[in-house]
Amino acid sequence: MYTNVNFSAPLGVLTFLGTGFVMFLAGVFLIYSLVVRKFGRARLAVLAGVLVAGVYLAIVLVFSFSSSEKVLARGEEKHFCEIDCHLAYSIADVRQTKTIGTAPNQATAGGLFTIVTLKTRFDETTISSSRGDALLTPNSRVVTVIDDQGRRYGPSTAAENLLEQANLSGKPLTTALRPGESYTTTLVFDLPADVRNPTLLMNEGEWVTHLIIGHENSPLHKTTRFQL
Repeated sequence: MYTNVNFSAPLGVLTFLGTGFVMFLAGVFLIYSLVVRKFGRARLAVLAGVLVAGVYLAIVLVFSFSSSEKVLARGEEKHFCEIDCHLAYSIADVRQTKTIGTAPNQATAGGLFTIVTLKTRFDETTISSSRGDALLTPNSRVVTVIDDQGRRYGPSTAAENLLEQANLSGKPLTTALRPGESYTTTLVFDLPADVRNPTLLMNEGEWVTHLIIGHENSPLHKTTRFQL
């Protein structure tokens, strides 16, 4: 299974929260020590905070350095851990065109529009028996195309708006779904006509994920991308 983490997501979140709590206590102790003019204690609080932060960062980097780049073939799934379950993503279809829509509501690509049909599936085999059939709303997603020179391309908002007006855009990536359900989303990228080996990177949009041990968004962590 290919995932967006290489460390247990629940443990990663708990470790982050626990570290944050310890840092909070160190901060409170530092402020108290300064108020009562106990500068020796204040230095101890600073030292403790720096030590805890340093150890946490070191662990983050250990898991980042142990990660590896992966490029998934058509149909292979990348799982996103939502703490108590997984959402699986895969490329269902890719096609290219110079224009989208019809005049006067038409968009013309600077290079070529690459239209990607992305499938989202709620993997019912990854939930516990106590979770039930409740809806899951995915966390925010960021999608980027990266070519073999490392250049990055975001979605074409104008082209995607035209598809949405024609009811051809599928469902938004934040659409809630139940275990076993799936849907597709259409993404459009305006890529240079001579682009080589483009891959699609999908990752989480929440800033806090950059601080989670083993998360794909953490510093220097390798990524899992889709071949287009």
